[in-house]
Amino acid sequence: QVQLVESGGGLVQPGGSLRLSCAASGSIFFIYAMGWYRQAPGKQRELVAAITSGGSTNYADSVKGRFTISRDNAKNTVYLQMNSLKPEDTAVYYCNGDIRVRSMGRYVYWGQGTQVTVSS
Repeated sequence: QVQLVESGGGLVQPGGSLRLSCAASGSIFFIYAMGWYRQAPGKQRELVAAITSGGSTNYADSVKGRFTISRDNAKNTVYLQMNSLKPEDTAVYYCNGDIRVRSMGRYVYWGQGTQVTVSS
């Protein structure tokens, strides 16, 4: 099977930075797109940023110019560098991956989530 494990969340002051990581492990044959989503209390989960296997990226308008998504294909890991953080960025951040599993098929997997809190 496949697991996605996030790390790097925490408490940061407005204007600060955090870097999230998400490592995929298991019977992975190939990872297509990977992405970061977030869900704030009382709100729906929304896409923050995504990156294809070739490195093409897209971002939510609310984070453009502040967040950068990247990936290390050799490590099956995706990162989210978050700068100039605002209180409205407070949420649980989830990574996901569109993954072809050995001897099985292609599925979308989710991590367990990591809390990001932006507050003074």
